[in-house]
Amino acid sequence: MIKRLLIPTYGLLSYAVFLVSMIYAPGFFGNTLVSKSIDVGGASSPGQAVLINLQLIGLFAIQHSIMARKRFKQWWARHLPASCQRSTYVLLTSLLLLLLFWQWRPIPVVVWSTSGIAAWLLVVLYWLGWVLVLASTHMIDHLDLFGLRQSFSALRGTDPLRPTFRTPILYRMVRHPLMLGFLIVFWATPEMTAGHLLFAVVITIYILIALQFEERDLIAEFGATYQQYRERVPMLLPRVLRRTARRHAAGQAGAVRDESGGAVSPPSGG
Repeated sequence: MIKRLLIPTYGLLSYAVFLVSMIYAPGFFGNTLVSKSIDVGGASSPGQAVLINLQLIGLFAIQHSIMARKRFKQWWARHLPASCQRSTYVLLTSLLLLLLFWQWRPIPVVVWSTSGIAAWLLVVLYWLGWVLVLASTHMIDHLDLFGLRQSFSALRGTDPLRPTFRTPILYRMVRHPLMLGFLIVFWATPEMTAGHLLFAVVITIYILIALQFEERDLIAEFGATYQQYRERVPMLLPRVLRRTARRHAAGQAGAVRDESGGAVSPPSGG
């Protein structure tokens, strides 16, 4: 009975730490409402700041990736009850994220800056990114994603249920709306500094690489069902945006051909 009570308590504490990190994150990346953010904090030399920041991102990426892999899960299944494995993953991820917030060294050199309507639109896009993140977690299974459902299965004395493959609304548009939301958050800023750009570039590269491994794991778990899903649904960019980008690229190519004396389409009209 004590074990049954301890595991749900552990799950709740892990979720509480996660909530602290997620409540702080919008202020950190948006430079708002908090005293220490991605562009505001203790001064360091640019070289020292780059070195420390890369180490912080690296720690987060290594933990996040290794603990998500099947081999690691098989290893720690022999040492940790299934009902608290996800909570442990969430706890360590949240603690490393809080460490990043605490120890991040701003590099306040402005790379680009916007003002007026453009700045406001980027701020709106930033908060829409967070809405997309939150909505994505609830559309799949928020309680399962952050370990609460598994930890409370111990209270009932049952094994955690295996995840089922579902495609709610956002997941019919892109396969990874959660990661799309984070990418919007990391890039949508009216003023991009060198420190912010460093984080955005490195974490984007990490996400794109990590998604390849995640896709491989999903194929191994769900087989042909996920393969067919991959064929129907794009990874990150909704098809409407991809079509718009292709049309824009085709238009640019046509304009280049026109200027260089290439084929010109006939004028419209009678």
